Amino acid sequence: MTRLTLWPRGFGLRAAAREDVALYVWFYEWTLWDAIRPGPHSRGAWDHPWQLSPAGDRAAMSSPPFSLEAATVADGADLRLTVANETDYAWPEVAGIIPCLNPGGPLEGEPEIPVSEPLLDEAHAHTYFVGERGLDRLEAREIHFNHDLRARIDDLADDGAFVFSDKWPTSDKDAYAGLIIREAPEAGWVGGIAWERYLSAQGHNPWRCMHLSVHLGPLAPGETRTVRGKVYLFEGTKDDCLSHYRADFA
Repeated sequence: MTRLTLWPRGFGLRAAAREDVALYVWFYEWTLWDAIRPGPHSRGAWDHPWQLSPAGDRAAMSSPPFSLEAATVADGADLRLTVANETDYAWPEVAGIIPCLNPGGPLEGEPEIPVSEPLLDEAHAHTYFVGERGLDRLEAREIHFNHDLRARIDDLADDGAFVFSDKWPTSDKDAYAGLIIREAPEAGWVGGIAWERYLSAQGHNPWRCMHLSVHLGPLAPGETRTVRGKVYLFEGTKDDCLSHYRADFA
């Protein structure tokens, strides 16, 4: 089983039986293509008020234009995100935001968080996204776009590049499912994040992050969209996590 905790930028998920196994959700770090505010890419906002149940089985945030609920389950935590378009313009089809899932640890200028050693992945050897033929290793800092939206995304590129391409070069390998997995084979644990609607999969930034974007567009002014997600954390393998994802999001 798992339990939820809070930290300054969102919530954490810990294995009940292992204090050193944890993941942290930073909600949210980045915007994409006019979601929340105009522009192709900008910093997100993380200072949302969170509430945690006494038992640590539920966490919730309501901070317009967002509400997010997390509830523990045997293999992680179910997520339910609702976003309202409170701007005066329609969000395009590829609008989205990027929450950050990370294994904890100190970041320069930020509050320290207990490090969960079994899920750290310094060598980038055990992090995966879902490619065309199944699980594919997530390497370097390349961004893998949703295959079904790739043509629309490419239409927005300026000479093949985006404003974020210097830090997240575009990969020629597309993502075929909304899932990123990080495995710790020596420890026998696996973690990950999934969203039923996604734009891209990317990771291995300075905090060893996993960035799975939430696809919010198209969304007209005054409309809302609810997206289901999940954070996985359990004893198992990457293939087990993929099986759980397929059962959860079939």
